Amino acid sequence: MSITPIANRQGAVQFAIAQASAKTGIDFNYLLGQAQVESGMRPGARAATSSASGLYQFVEQSWLAVVKKHGAEHGLGWAAEAIEPGRGGRMTVSDPATRRAILNLRGDPQYASLMAAEHAADNKTHLEGALGRPATGTDLYMAHFLGLGGARRFLQALQNNPDRSAAAMFPAAAHANRGVFYGADGQPRSVSEIYQRFATKLDKGADVAGGTGRASAVLGLSVGDNEVIAGNGEDQGDALAWARSTLDQLGGRGAAKAGNLLRPTPDNARLAYLMLARLGGN
Repeated sequence: MSITPIANRQGAVQFAIAQASAKTGIDFNYLLGQAQVESGMRPGARAATSSASGLYQFVEQSWLAVVKKHGAEHGLGWAAEAIEPGRGGRMTVSDPATRRAILNLRGDPQYASLMAAEHAADNKTHLEGALGRPATGTDLYMAHFLGLGGARRFLQALQNNPDRSAAAMFPAAAHANRGVFYGADGQPRSVSEIYQRFATKLDKGADVAGGTGRASAVLGLSVGDNEVIAGNGEDQGDALAWARSTLDQLGGRGAAKAGNLLRPTPDNARLAYLMLARLGGN
């Protein structure tokens, strides 16, 4: 069986996102949906009202912060070394030309996708620790939209009081994003309504951009300390049941083999995405 590379069928942007997913473990469909929602899959997109730019619409400070933290892991050691935290945590670069070069990387699909995936991975770890459950793609998008602290408050309200007015909780964000927090009739939307609208938007974005599954879904299921990745179109409950059954059949070998069985290496993950793209296409 021959496998057509993603780059040949879906373009360099999708291929860059698939590589970032394979390297970081962040779900391909989520990254695809986020890119579609944020920029329409356009690496050169620029916001008219802020410093946001690139495939994932990073504002300048957020970009400098994530490159400082993760750049060296992906060949951007020169950039990470040039960025220094200043007063109040503000990131600075002393040389103007170097600063421009670092910020211009937001327009590179490869680096934009890698930094977006690393940022999502950081948020995933924090949210799962705070919420005590696996994170979904929509959870991660809430962290992107409201910041990590805001997302924690929002998701806790979603769990405990889903009908609460989101605008009352986040007045500044509601003022800047009236279309998100209020309906066409001017009535404030609940946290549950906003969460579902973002979930739908992510899923539609991933579908339009050529995704293979839901961008809003749970990003990983687990058996013990191991993550279970559901297959293309597979029910997540069925995937979890299969994993538990398989480990039970392995018996004493289960503990030793679980990691290899359930958590693919980056190379295997990349191959899996290539195969899914091939099987899902015409």
